[in-house]
Amino acid sequence: MSTGFVVLPEGCPTDPTWLYESPQVIPHPSGKPWLVGRWGADELVQAQAGPVRVVVIGHCPVTTTRLTRLAGQVTSQSHVAALARQLSGSCHLIVVSPDGTSVRGSVTGLRQVFHTRVDGHAVASDRPDTLALLTGAGVDEGVLAARLATGGRLPAPLGTASVWSGISAVPDDHCLIMTGDRAQEVRWWQAPEPGLTLAEGAPAVHAALSDAVGSRTSGPRPLSADLSGGMDSTALCFLAARSAPQLLTFRWGEADLGNDDAAFAAHSAALLDQASHVVVPQHELPALFAHPADLADTEQPYLFTRTLARMKHTVGLLADRGSRAHLAGHGADELFGRLPGYLHRLLRRRPWLALRHLRGYQALNRWPLRGMLAELARADSVRDWWRDEADSLTDRAPAPRHPPLGWGLIPLRAPVWVTPAAVDAARSELRKAADGAHVFAADRGQHQFLVALRATAPAYRQFARLFDTAGIRLHQPYLDDRVVEAALAVRVHERCTPWEYKPLLATAMRDVLPERVRARTTKGSFDEDLRTGLSRSREALLDLFADSELAKAGLISADAVRAQLLTPQADLTRNFAVEHLLGCETWFRAARHLAQNERRHERT
Repeated sequence: MSTGFVVLPEGCPTDPTWLYESPQVIPHPSGKPWLVGRWGADELVQAQAGPVRVVVIGHCPVTTTRLTRLAGQVTSQSHVAALARQLSGSCHLIVVSPDGTSVRGSVTGLRQVFHTRVDGHAVASDRPDTLALLTGAGVDEGVLAARLATGGRLPAPLGTASVWSGISAVPDDHCLIMTGDRAQEVRWWQAPEPGLTLAEGAPAVHAALSDAVGSRTSGPRPLSADLSGGMDSTALCFLAARSAPQLLTFRWGEADLGNDDAAFAAHSAALLDQASHVVVPQHELPALFAHPADLADTEQPYLFTRTLARMKHTVGLLADRGSRAHLAGHGADELFGRLPGYLHRLLRRRPWLALRHLRGYQALNRWPLRGMLAELARADSVRDWWRDEADSLTDRAPAPRHPPLGWGLIPLRAPVWVTPAAVDAARSELRKAADGAHVFAADRGQHQFLVALRATAPAYRQFARLFDTAGIRLHQPYLDDRVVEAALAVRVHERCTPWEYKPLLATAMRDVLPERVRARTTKGSFDEDLRTGLSRSREALLDLFADSELAKAGLISADAVRAQLLTPQADLTRNFAVEHLLGCETWFRAARHLAQNERRHERT
């Protein structure tokens, strides 16, 4: 592994130092190895108070002095949650005390925790492929089949489960507590009750986001930032410009002439007159789906394979221009966008207001009346939802304008290339997920926001590693725990409505954003990029799937994939499913290779 860490309990004989080049080792208070790894672009802060040792890995603007003071308030693992709530940023928190060791990540899943047993002891890591190397684990084909059979739309916890056999993922609202040779997953975080009005909650969002950006931009390192023209990235650029000594904004040119991102980005760039600006035209960018056999990394199938070649090219350009840190707006769509599941509770508590919202969504999205009423009448639990999705996995896809009011955002349907054996395996996994499922929040709308965040955050983690390889630290402030909590504390029906686009972010950033961008009601389309890229890369995709490892394993039909790639499509839905399939294929090839290398390592 190039970066990452392993957490060892006291007395564990495992030696993971061979996994890393020039590994760093932090010992238990007894002197035995506790934390082993390489932090890469992440910061590490550690402190000790008596028998308690605390380590923070990631981005967390806490001083050693303050962390020592906080560590002094911990006398047992039951006190660690209070410590975690006092830390800002996005980080892993590892604490050892006389009654054990705890490891926790971020509530969005940007930083996850995984664990398994090695040499009879529980061992934790920030990466499942690291633990797979330690244990010689192979692929969990049941979980992989579930990902394949749901077209990349699988929500947490199954959607964030490890695809490595015998490696468990800790739920994002839980922590792992290791005591002796035992490991226990304990829930420590719950979403705030969304009780604040928009006016009451917007200042807290402003403060949290300002602090998140300010803590990342005040140093001497050259900083770059996306400036797409949308509200999310533009807000970060204007916040960063307040404290960053050097700011370089970056944007890809558009293929679609109807995309008005360019006009809004140019308007913002003109107001950021102390910054430098780079726009890379389309003809200088790799096409979408270029080099389809390339791999992001071996942790899990990568969600955004269509842009992988373009992102690698971008990282190189930014590094050449001196960037050492980069700001991106990932997570803002998931945190501030329109997710209408809140209509369930609103209809029962404030029916007249709910009816007004429903009329707005019908006008905006042309929801069919029958489908809308059927969804609103459902009183199913989250466990019922998982079981229903297992039963209907091969049913006909719902109408394109199906109201997204369920626990998992949209119904799960198997693509045509998934084999019956893979569907059976996927159904089994979905039913197992139902048995252990719990709601992320009592309000279905609040639950949907956490589903959306946790569906994409692991991919954003892999995204950050692409930057890390070039010595650039990727910052994604919208995914900071305190920013997320501030947004989730606002009434759901006020932070997303059918009449306004991201009203909470627009209100919170009123004194930051240019008014023209803040009032923007359009969203740029990249459909032409996708059509053009798929056309240019089709032959390479056909060659890749002609020798598909997934097909050899009996999980997909290579003929069905070929037919889909060669058949004109009425919309882009299946193209996105191809993107997810490609991520599974390239990962599966690399995972098998990794397992073979581990077996060779064991023999030597």
